[in-house]
Amino acid sequence: MSKLMIVGCGGVASVAIHKCCQNSEVFDEILIASRTKSKCDALKEKLAPNTKTKISTACVNADDMRDVASLIKAWEPDAVLNVALPYQDLTVMDACLEAGVHYIDTANYEPEDTEDPRWREIYEERCKRLGFTAYFDYSWQWDYQDKFKKAGLTALLGSGFDPGVTSVYAAYAQKHYFDEIHTIDILDCNGGDHGYPFATNFNPEVNLREVSAPGSYWEDGRWVEIPAMSIKREYDFPQVGMKDMYLLHHEEIESLAKNIPGVKRIRFFMTFGQSYLTHMKCLENVGMLRTDPVDFNGQKIVPIQFLKELLPDPASLGPRTVGKTNIGCIFTGVKDGKEKTLYIYNVCDHQECYKEVGSQAVSYTTGVPAMIGSMLVLQGLWRKPGVYNVEEFDPDPYMDALNKWGLPWVVCANPKLVD
Repeated sequence: MSKLMIVGCGGVASVAIHKCCQNSEVFDEILIASRTKSKCDALKEKLAPNTKTKISTACVNADDMRDVASLIKAWEPDAVLNVALPYQDLTVMDACLEAGVHYIDTANYEPEDTEDPRWREIYEERCKRLGFTAYFDYSWQWDYQDKFKKAGLTALLGSGFDPGVTSVYAAYAQKHYFDEIHTIDILDCNGGDHGYPFATNFNPEVNLREVSAPGSYWEDGRWVEIPAMSIKREYDFPQVGMKDMYLLHHEEIESLAKNIPGVKRIRFFMTFGQSYLTHMKCLENVGMLRTDPVDFNGQKIVPIQFLKELLPDPASLGPRTVGKTNIGCIFTGVKDGKEKTLYIYNVCDHQECYKEVGSQAVSYTTGVPAMIGSMLVLQGLWRKPGVYNVEEFDPDPYMDALNKWGLPWVVCANPKLVD
């Protein structure tokens, strides 16, 4: 008997919950917990008639550690899957320690208020020491290593697609195809069209903060930071076609630089259309991407949070999004003394995802790996005391599960490299 508590009920959470219900042999019971219980109840009503998985629902405030811990203690799950906001990672981790259960998430911690003095002091020291200024990094969660080890609990970080599947691709390539990996280029292409002038494919607040920040990459043992969107490349993606892509900072660069020995360079590229970039730059110029509170008619509002309320909900994009995503990694390195290149990727169709689980492909490609990571922890295949990123475990069962649960992968030898 395995019981999983799922914190969150947005687009990614909905996919993960659908896939848990398809996998009743592992997930005997799930608890869907969110601030808005009505969303949990609606999803339960939709899924319960067609699954053997027992579904419960609850209201929880993921910003309140005691509230989360109380719910965990009352329901007694084997693990907690956190698919709420990245701001809430540390709260949920603390609650798991308090209640004595394993923890899984899909994205690393970042603060909601980037002007908080305590966080700001640590952040500015890190900027000087490491050389990148992104608001998100793994140090806050890696600092929980001793706490989880002492408690005999596993914290699995970043079991989404990127981070997540892309990191497992790296571990798989290292295990099966290379003696040494020298470079990794992570390519994230969304060739979908939702028909709106401007919308984001996942949480608008998190997405816009990430994309508008300076880019950075890892090279020769150090970070190199560049102005936002200043490095552009074109790439011909299988089943999608030629797309413009831009270098961004992304969290799996940080963990892969730590966990893939001898890697010399890691870069992350994401595709954007010109309309998206024009809208984003305009919003940035007028201050709508600010993360600090401002006074408005006698009350404090955060501009980017207000903007989030005006934009289409990513969970609503499924029925109108057409096209495909292509996400993968290009590796260069050495095998048996010879230079080698390899491209491992997945192609996902937006409309096929919608037919299966009522979601667009961006949520699908994150929600499926969230279920897989939870499954491996519950089965004990990926379980050891401490805090770990996905590439620190045996990649084979994860890769097998990707093929089984909807994200089949392709291995391409001698791909075109990104210059």
